[in-house]
Amino acid sequence: MNFSFDTKLNFIAAKVEAGERLTFDEGVALYKTDDLNALGKLADFVRRKKHGRTTYFNVNRHFNHTNICVADCKFCGFYRRARQEDAYTHSIAEGIEIARNAVNEGATELHIVGGLNTKLPFTYYTDLFSSLKREFPALHLKALTMVELDFFARFYKMSDEDVIGKLKAAGMDSCPGGGAEIFAEPTRSRICDHKCDGERWLELAGKVHKAGLKTNATMLYGHIESIEDRVDHFVKLREQQDKTGGFQCFIPLAFYPNGTALSSLPGPDAIDNLKTIAVSRLMIDNFDHIKAYWVMLGKQTAQTALHFGANDLDGTITDGGELTHSYSNDGEVKMSKAELITMIENAGFEAVERDTVYNRVDRQAA
Repeated sequence: MNFSFDTKLNFIAAKVEAGERLTFDEGVALYKTDDLNALGKLADFVRRKKHGRTTYFNVNRHFNHTNICVADCKFCGFYRRARQEDAYTHSIAEGIEIARNAVNEGATELHIVGGLNTKLPFTYYTDLFSSLKREFPALHLKALTMVELDFFARFYKMSDEDVIGKLKAAGMDSCPGGGAEIFAEPTRSRICDHKCDGERWLELAGKVHKAGLKTNATMLYGHIESIEDRVDHFVKLREQQDKTGGFQCFIPLAFYPNGTALSSLPGPDAIDNLKTIAVSRLMIDNFDHIKAYWVMLGKQTAQTALHFGANDLDGTITDGGELTHSYSNDGEVKMSKAELITMIENAGFEAVERDTVYNRVDRQAA
């Protein structure tokens, strides 16, 4: 019996088994196959070769320091203008209190992202990070997207290296992968024309890597982009990883249309979600980790995605933060550690708590 009734999948499977890199056209073919089971099996083969049954999660908290933003991305339901009634900026004292609650709940990571706020001085960020580090030296600050770093360099008239160096010295430990959205033009300009372009996003990621910090990478899918746009995104991430090697994890972000300027769109369905997890595992061969972000996928699809190439479910999040609420698939933005472990084990995998840089966390030893 052949591996698949799709002859293209059989050819690609032979390349995957031999450890050969897939081409752009083969990435498109993976997306277009009707044999979802075979695609999942192929991605699962690679996932188990890299990680066996290990599936990671962490205990984390999101902190969105401001929702005031000069950009007006069409996919975003989070941003506000400064004069809107529900616009906010958290004080440093409020940030410390949020972090304190997170640490008391066992969090090892604080995920810090927000809007592009022209009312804040650069020292807001350095003071915030240094204050958090003084209070909670063991808490990992995963902070600021490449879009935010680009904004800082332009708005505060600083070099990229100066921005990154000062933030790192203040306590920034790594960067999340947001703001990548979709690299291909003109699609990117149609959904987020006030953000840096894809080439600039990749350039800054490379500079963060050269400064000794790890980052993640994302892709927002299920809006107006094409399959070719998605595969182009994978190839560009793969090429950047070949150059600087600092990406830890790829996180496909399923577009959630409610409350956005693209609310008439349906968003991706479960089949599209599972295909995207699987194709990313097969195309981005130099990324160790693929995350099934349960907040955007929903718990059941995220659990299934562990059989389609994903080896990470993200974390407890403990409190979603305003941004997380704006793109939650089913309104849930908090999950207990016990529930995460049960999800992973019921799917047939071994649940391993990790820190931000994928060291195992031994709570008994701690």
